[in-house]
Amino acid sequence: VCGKEKREAMNYIFLIFFIHLSPQYAGKSLRRDDSYPKTFEDMKNEIAGYTDIAKSIIDLSVYGKAQNRSYERLAVFADTVGPRLSGSKNLDTAIKYMFSALQEDGLENVHLEPVKVPHWERGEEFAVMLEPRKHSIAILGLGNSIATPPQGITAEVIVVASFDELRRRAQEAKGKIVVYNEPFISYGKTVQYRSQGAVEAAKVGALASLIRSVASFSIHSPHTGWQNYQPDVPRIPTACISVEDAEMMSRMSLRGTRIVVHLKMGAKTYPDSLSFNTVAEIVGSKYPDQIVLVSGHLDSWDVGQGAMDDGGGAFISWEVLSLLKDLGLRPKRTLRLVLWTAEEQGGVGAEQYYQLHKENISNFDIVMESDEGTFKPSGLGFTGNAKARDIVKEVMALLQPINVTDVYDGASGTDIGFWMRDGVPG
Repeated sequence: VCGKEKREAMNYIFLIFFIHLSPQYAGKSLRRDDSYPKTFEDMKNEIAGYTDIAKSIIDLSVYGKAQNRSYERLAVFADTVGPRLSGSKNLDTAIKYMFSALQEDGLENVHLEPVKVPHWERGEEFAVMLEPRKHSIAILGLGNSIATPPQGITAEVIVVASFDELRRRAQEAKGKIVVYNEPFISYGKTVQYRSQGAVEAAKVGALASLIRSVASFSIHSPHTGWQNYQPDVPRIPTACISVEDAEMMSRMSLRGTRIVVHLKMGAKTYPDSLSFNTVAEIVGSKYPDQIVLVSGHLDSWDVGQGAMDDGGGAFISWEVLSLLKDLGLRPKRTLRLVLWTAEEQGGVGAEQYYQLHKENISNFDIVMESDEGTFKPSGLGFTGNAKARDIVKEVMALLQPINVTDVYDGASGTDIGFWMRDGVPG
């Protein structure tokens, strides 16, 4: 994605963030006092009155001096800091970097809110197929995995396509390495094999589990992620392997070929570390206690720079505030940026933020998160009641100049899910 298309991808969402909650009526309650519009037609007219402001935001972000700003900021950040795993020194560096950058940008109430986060390191890891031939298997240990014994694990493989098949073949799986060659349906449906694969394999007495990467495409590239043990189930080492290797071992197994793999992992889990959610605001002019929250997560996995997951989402969320500041616009409600920590470990920073602030939940009008990639935009995912959805549709009509008007069913986001489950629109 490049040129104008890239700029639209990085910037269209800023308009939504500002316009949606600027009108007086746009919180969870449509009538907080008697000054609120009485009919939906009144609401439509007021939203339409923001056409010129919408145009000014589009012009600045897509065609004006800010057209590549979020991209350039992200590039410098990712190149300078690199991977930002929970509990790592690099994540500490990233948080300090952003704290200074937000202050230098002239934003208000820039501060850090402390949280405790997991600290796991993968260490040295490798896997080799020994039978029927010698072959180096590309692996990435899954977050929170235990290590193998120092000498590693050498065992026969059983290949299964589902948890149901594993249970049917439970006797065969005992004492073996389970390889999951689950078909990719969607990330949301298929990721259960990554998060629960080790637990299900351990229940039938397996020594370790290797999970086909949860991806629709692969170039011999395993994809890491967090996985969850259960207190009453033995912990076994677990890692992801490439789609190609999973398919190959599946073909071998279906032919009746005996497969033996040697696996060695040096993962370590340390006590939880101190980290921070990073916060900045533009304080509302009329309802400063009411919050419009925009967010992305600052942490990443350790095997890349985290430019897309979730550098892009974090930096366009920052850009929301920068654009309003550049245009001299101050929303009626407080616009709060939160850069979450330890999202990859299950929304750890966001959950602690929620626990700290939920007593004021009625002040949160809408929570927003960008964590599905920053590509060419097509619309907005939304969770809320029917009346709120109708308002969002009217707001999205303001984005017609860049052809971004769809409203999809269901907002998703690990970090904002805590709020949405309590009824806050997302």
